Amino acid sequence: MEPKGEHEAKDAKDQNESSREGKRTPSEEQKEGTKKVVGEKSPSTEAEEGEKPAEDDEGEWSSGSEKEEEEEQPPEPEKLPEPVKKKKVKVEKKISENFYYNYEELCTFPFVTPDSGIPLNMLSLLHSFGYDCTRRANLQVLDSHTLLYIAGNQLVLLNLKWKTQTYLRSTCGGGIGVITAHPNKTYFAVGEKGWKPNMVIYEYPSLRPYRILRGGTEEAYAFADFNRSGTLIATVGSSPDYMLTVWDWKQENIVLRSKAFSQDVYRVTFSPENEEQLTTSGSGHIKFWKMALTFTGLKLQGALGRFGKTALTDIEGYVELPDGKVWDFETIDTADIVDDTGLIEMEHMNELLVGKNVNLSCMVKIHERGEPYWYAQDFNGAIWKLDLSFSNVTHDPECLFNFHSGKIKAICVSPVTYIMATTALDRSVRIYDFIGNVQLAEMKFKQGGTAMIWAPTVVNPKRGIIVVGFQDGVVRIIELYNPKGLPVISGRDNVADAAFRLKQAFKPHTTIVTALAYERNGEVLATGSNDKTVFFFNVEDKYEPIGFISVPGPVQALQWSPLSHLESKLLILCKNGIVVQVPAPNPGNYDAASTYKIKDLPTEYFRFWSIKSRILREEEIQRREKVKIEKEKAKQRWIKQQLDQGKTMEEIEFPEEETVEEEPLPEIFVPQTPSPVLCGFYSQPGKFWLSMGEYDSGFLFHCAFSLQQQKEPETRQDEPFDFIHIENADDNPIRQITFCSTGLLMLCGMQNGAVRIYPLHQKELSADNVAGYWSYNLHDNNYGQIQGICPSFDDRFLVTCGADGNIFTYNILSAEEIKKVLKTKVPSPRRGLDREKAAEDIEDPSAYSIENAKQKREHDYIMRAAEQKKFLKRQELITLRHEFQDLLQMNRELPAHMQLHRSQFELDRRIRAEMDRKTARKIRLVLKELAWEQEKHRIGLQKVQNRFRGNLEYDTIVVCAMRSNHRISTYRLLAISENLYKSRKQSQAGKRRQSKFDWKGKEVEQRRESQKDLRAKFSTQTTVTSDEEPDTERVHRRSHPHTVASRIVENRMEKLRKIIEKADKARAKIQQRKNEWDELFKSKPSDNYEDPQDVENIKQAQENMGDFKLKTATNYKIPEHMRMNADKKTNQLASLEVAIHDKKLSMNKWIVSLRDLKVAIIEEIQCVVQELKTIQISLHPSKHLPVPPIPQLLPEETPEKHFQYDGELLMKFKQELEDRAKLDETVPVAPSAEAGGLGGFGGGFLHAPSTKDIEIIMRGTSLKSMKMASGTTTVSPKSFEIEAAEPTELELEIANREEIRNLHMQEILIKRIHELMITFDAELRLLRHQKLKLDILMKTADLRHITWFQELLLLKNFEKHEDILQERVNSLASEEEEMQHKLNSYLAQIEDKKAEIVKLQEREKALYATFQASLGENNKFAGFLTKVLKKRIKRVKKKEVEGEGDDDEESEEESDEESDLESDEEESGSEDEVFDDTVCPKNCDEALFENTLQLREKRLDIEEALVEEKKTIENVKKEYEVLAKKVKVVAASLDAADWELEAYQREKQQKLNELHVVVPLKLHQVEYISNGEIPPDVSQALVFTNQSLVNLQQRIMVLQQEKLEQRELYKKAREQHKQLIRDRREMVLKIDRLEEKCNQLMMMKFGRIVNLEALQTLSVNTNLEELKMKMMEKEQAHAMEIKKWEDKILELRQQLMMVTKENTSKLKQMNTFCMEKMKLEIKLDALQNNLGAEFQGPRKADIEEKEKLIALVQLQAQEAEVLKEEITILSRKDGRIFPPSQSVYQPDGILD
Repeated sequence: MEPKGEHEAKDAKDQNESSREGKRTPSEEQKEGTKKVVGEKSPSTEAEEGEKPAEDDEGEWSSGSEKEEEEEQPPEPEKLPEPVKKKKVKVEKKISENFYYNYEELCTFPFVTPDSGIPLNMLSLLHSFGYDCTRRANLQVLDSHTLLYIAGNQLVLLNLKWKTQTYLRSTCGGGIGVITAHPNKTYFAVGEKGWKPNMVIYEYPSLRPYRILRGGTEEAYAFADFNRSGTLIATVGSSPDYMLTVWDWKQENIVLRSKAFSQDVYRVTFSPENEEQLTTSGSGHIKFWKMALTFTGLKLQGALGRFGKTALTDIEGYVELPDGKVWDFETIDTADIVDDTGLIEMEHMNELLVGKNVNLSCMVKIHERGEPYWYAQDFNGAIWKLDLSFSNVTHDPECLFNFHSGKIKAICVSPVTYIMATTALDRSVRIYDFIGNVQLAEMKFKQGGTAMIWAPTVVNPKRGIIVVGFQDGVVRIIELYNPKGLPVISGRDNVADAAFRLKQAFKPHTTIVTALAYERNGEVLATGSNDKTVFFFNVEDKYEPIGFISVPGPVQALQWSPLSHLESKLLILCKNGIVVQVPAPNPGNYDAASTYKIKDLPTEYFRFWSIKSRILREEEIQRREKVKIEKEKAKQRWIKQQLDQGKTMEEIEFPEEETVEEEPLPEIFVPQTPSPVLCGFYSQPGKFWLSMGEYDSGFLFHCAFSLQQQKEPETRQDEPFDFIHIENADDNPIRQITFCSTGLLMLCGMQNGAVRIYPLHQKELSADNVAGYWSYNLHDNNYGQIQGICPSFDDRFLVTCGADGNIFTYNILSAEEIKKVLKTKVPSPRRGLDREKAAEDIEDPSAYSIENAKQKREHDYIMRAAEQKKFLKRQELITLRHEFQDLLQMNRELPAHMQLHRSQFELDRRIRAEMDRKTARKIRLVLKELAWEQEKHRIGLQKVQNRFRGNLEYDTIVVCAMRSNHRISTYRLLAISENLYKSRKQSQAGKRRQSKFDWKGKEVEQRRESQKDLRAKFSTQTTVTSDEEPDTERVHRRSHPHTVASRIVENRMEKLRKIIEKADKARAKIQQRKNEWDELFKSKPSDNYEDPQDVENIKQAQENMGDFKLKTATNYKIPEHMRMNADKKTNQLASLEVAIHDKKLSMNKWIVSLRDLKVAIIEEIQCVVQELKTIQISLHPSKHLPVPPIPQLLPEETPEKHFQYDGELLMKFKQELEDRAKLDETVPVAPSAEAGGLGGFGGGFLHAPSTKDIEIIMRGTSLKSMKMASGTTTVSPKSFEIEAAEPTELELEIANREEIRNLHMQEILIKRIHELMITFDAELRLLRHQKLKLDILMKTADLRHITWFQELLLLKNFEKHEDILQERVNSLASEEEEMQHKLNSYLAQIEDKKAEIVKLQEREKALYATFQASLGENNKFAGFLTKVLKKRIKRVKKKEVEGEGDDDEESEEESDEESDLESDEEESGSEDEVFDDTVCPKNCDEALFENTLQLREKRLDIEEALVEEKKTIENVKKEYEVLAKKVKVVAASLDAADWELEAYQREKQQKLNELHVVVPLKLHQVEYISNGEIPPDVSQALVFTNQSLVNLQQRIMVLQQEKLEQRELYKKAREQHKQLIRDRREMVLKIDRLEEKCNQLMMMKFGRIVNLEALQTLSVNTNLEELKMKMMEKEQAHAMEIKKWEDKILELRQQLMMVTKENTSKLKQMNTFCMEKMKLEIKLDALQNNLGAEFQGPRKADIEEKEKLIALVQLQAQEAEVLKEEITILSRKDGRIFPPSQSVYQPDGILD
């Protein structure tokens, strides 16, 4: 079998061969090839492809395997429809395991213009020096010595051992999007880019294409991943479809597919544990997928991850751990958030420092010699090998390769050897040997490089000078040399083949340097930048600036005119579409004294004006003209054919020409903003070629400078005079153009990363000179635009660099073994190079440029002159100020009456007020300016305080004694977190499973609670019903009137209710007694019963007695309550820290209170001393006692004052800083004086105070002098007092008493001072003694804390595995509990079903009893009816849906008939039981027969129910047995897990035992003495407390006493047991006697033994009574109805009587009328008899009238009879009323 990819490969090859017939690009060729393959598919396949399932709301797509199978079916010819046609079974075609594609037929080849004669191997790839480190997941490991990564359109396999590269080309030419390796490293997948790209699976190490996956995405693959087993691969596409596809890659089938997201998806991976789960992440999302089996098939169902309060972020990577978690949830859930960001920092397990400036973006793992190693992709351009084992022999990180990172901005080639230099934004310059394929040297800088050029031979004969421009505007001259050529110096090892040296650095620009160019003679260097300037330098040994010019736009490129031109001019290409031409400046013609700007340099401008729309319009006109000409030629040929056939012009019928409306010609369009210039070069003097971007791409324009240069550059509109159309370049402009040394090859670098070579017939470029081209994509098609393209000096090689970070070298039609012939030579070093000092580099990006530095020097010179002038003025002001201060001093020295007032020195107050206003305004302005700085420093100070003192609860406070050297200090105490207090209060138990007793106890409690709930529910229901019943009875009573019958019924009901209540009470009493007996029997202990208290005591004795095992013993079993884990130990540590904190806190409080006491005592002593001095004033000095010195607070007693400051302290600190700065300065005095200045006009206001400060100082001194003067005036009058008279005796006595009192008070106060000091010292010594004890306790606590912390570290190491074991034990225990619960439920089901079976059997017995009762005695048909009852028949199962009964009646009847037939057939088969049970025999009661049939149906129902119940019991028993086996297995597993956990606990205990515990002991506590001395080895000693030892000794006596008590208790229990046995025998005999007596009494009373309980509970037959009550109610209702009808009959009789009376009166009246009529007739007859004969006899009218009257009478008689019959009928009870019979006589006619 041959897969469809083979046909596509062949078609691609044929298409490549036929591509020489027309001009097409490789991408178009690829697209056409794809279309060709698609076009070969059948129409049915195209229809199927058009019916792709659309994406639903949930992002689910159906499987695509069926669709692909249908696509492989060839189209079949139409056939006539057949009457019967079997469905065709599709045979799934399998691809052979040994099938491979042909690589040469799949890979892309360069495009060559057909019939151009250009060889296909114009370029051949030599080596790749780059690495696209910014691409996601661009590193895979195939084995221990092979790496795989993407380089543009190539796949590179890098051999780590031999440093060689192997290349694989893409198959579609659009680039490579993603790579991934198979788990077993035997395959790797390559996802490509382009229209409908392929996913190619290669086999490793053969590198043969194994499988091709098609149709996975629209434009590019973004990521791919194999599942763990390697059977599936998941791919995700990039924009626009973002399609997630799961493949069966070996069969090239799509298993599942779905749209992953609506934004970029970066990553897709299978779950390592569950291959039915996938994860995708990308721009602002992470999504989790499951392969779900739905009713429509297998689906992909995705669920978005929720970010919660966190803002949406891009998910670049993730790791799914084996347990499905990434972090410990409990740690995160209980973490404290420091700020409002919601972020917490997790503590990592291990950390590896890879290196500085390392940014790892991808890591892959492989095992080498059984050890795992990681290869990491560094975003900064390196590939690392990492050892993450974190063991003692872990290897250091190894950097395997180092490349450029990001875009490579520039490249240049040596003019004499095979060396190239590159620079990039990664701030490095690198040198490569592209013959040896090695990197020679690298040099790092502070900024990234943007442009570079290799100095020509005329500049540097050594050819080792490279000029590089950087981002910050700096240009550096770098010298390349071979260090092996330097003199050999001891200590220096010249191993490298090449080295760099910075020769010179200068900064001509302020922004990015974009272009560099040497003048053709090498005398001038021009630099261009984005700052719209071009700088010129004189090229010598040291580059000297000439000057710069300004250009209208940012500089794109610079090119000097070639040697063929007469004048040396510079062509400046600006990015905004303007081209400038200037001549080379002469260094001697420009003066750069004040500026480097060149003003008079002749300049020519060219502003590009688009002509592309005009060209396209003319091409369209030419195309239409050609079409018209072709039509006319075709018409002439047709006319000629007609004429050749012999027709004349008149006979020729010309076909009607269709009039086609021509589309309008393209409009002339010129973009408002000119297209950017990409590159250009000189053609002739004043003429040049340009390659434009954006709208004007696709052409090379030939331009020339105009002679009219008067207009401004921005307003010019200069058009090209010639152009060359570049094929397939409308969206792919030329970025770089260069020529080989002969000028016959034009080398172009394209926007899409392709290299184009145009062979030229002549050196001059023209439209006729360009016949065809060679093109091939090597760099990335999307972002790999060519940044530089350079041929080697001998045109044998070509080097290119792109924005994708790749550098490629190619052979240009060279021999294959060129490496053996050619050799690279690095320039030798200059003489004296080793003795030269390295040039000073410019490292500051903000350094001044050359022009800015010159302008700064000019500005500084002006400012220095101004400052000098200011300094002289300030000196004059200082002199005047000193003179004024001298005048003020002289004024103060004058007598008071001669002194002038301060205000008299002011010449004008308004000047003073104005100065004050200005000063206040300046102060406000300064305060406003310093507000932000002040707030900043305040916040900074607050942060510093919070950082270093925020959590400090107590600082070290030292309290000294007053009369001794004793002192006490507080503990330096940090504030403790509240979590420790919470953890101490709410100590959480460690991770411990519940024991089996706990599980069982829990289960029993749950059952009891459930039973209580059921009882409570039942009791509430019964109370509710009992409460509802009286209400219903009341309503019932109210609804019915109290009649005699109702009262009878009520009385009957009341009697029945009482009887039933009595029976229920008796039944309840019996049931209660049974329950009591049951409870009593339940409480009866079994034969093996043991008292729980005894069991507990025995257990405690077993635990506390016998052969105790030490914790160091190997068979030591750790009790459950003594098992320790990390949580318990953490809680212990927290409790210990809280206890230590509390102890120290309480002690600190005592010490602080002691310090406060000292402060109070000092204040009191000061008051006492003040009072003592007051007393001593009145005493004679000879009687003065020495005053005790007042104790003072030392600085260490008030440490908080160290952090208190005021303005004076700050000013003092500032003065100290300024003094230090003055000492550090080495500048002359004048500048410092300038910096100082006056206080009112400059800084340094502390050096020379302002007049206001002087005034304040003078006022202060005057006030002091006034005070001193007032003091002297108060004292001086004493010397002028008049001598007093001698005192009297009374005054002497009073003075003597006062003196005695003062002496006494003096002694008391001095004694009080001494008492205060002594008391304080005593308190301090007492507290000091307590603190010393606390110090010992704290030291012990610290030792314990250290031990516990070591234990915690050990426990954390054991915690993970212990948690796993504990989790397993818990899961097994819970599983066992669940299974046991199921077993109990199965047992309960079995018991319930047995009870149901018993009930059904009882119902069956009752049914047979009913049948026997219905037969009666001596029934001759009993045998027949019994057979009918017991006959087994087949019955149709009942319909489950009741609603279908009406619709299926006929079918049910038919099924009944069939079942009857079947039953008949079955019954007819037996000879003994041949009878017909469908017909009732003669003389047999039909009701009895029907009853028998009904009973048979009930019997059959009961038997079916019994069968079902038995089946259910059997099924439950089977499930019970299966589950019981599982319980045994789980129990065994649980025991094994318990044993494993116990062993692990012992191991953990042994590790804990290895820790050293420090126990401080005094010598008298050591009783382990050997020969009167403490042995040197005390490892066998046991540390034991005295109290415990005493307790053990006392325990001996206690146990002896307990032993005696237990013996006495055993004797009493044995005697009690014997007594209970005797009592039991007596009770059994007594019970037997009572039973015999009871039986005798029943025989005497009832004649037989009866059941007394049944007799007591015997009551009325409730069913019968209910039926009777219903009958009475019915009779009552019928009586009521009869009464209603009787009343109605009575009413109708009354009506009938009234009608009869009325009719009787009418009859009487009629009779009267008749009598009158007869009389009148008689009279009339008599009168008539007197008439003539014609009037003789009765008249006809009279006869008719008579007949009518007779008929009326008869009718009334009939009606009377009818009414009588109706009355008689109504008088009967069950009569029916019939309508009256219709008479033949019609009264209406009579009336009429």
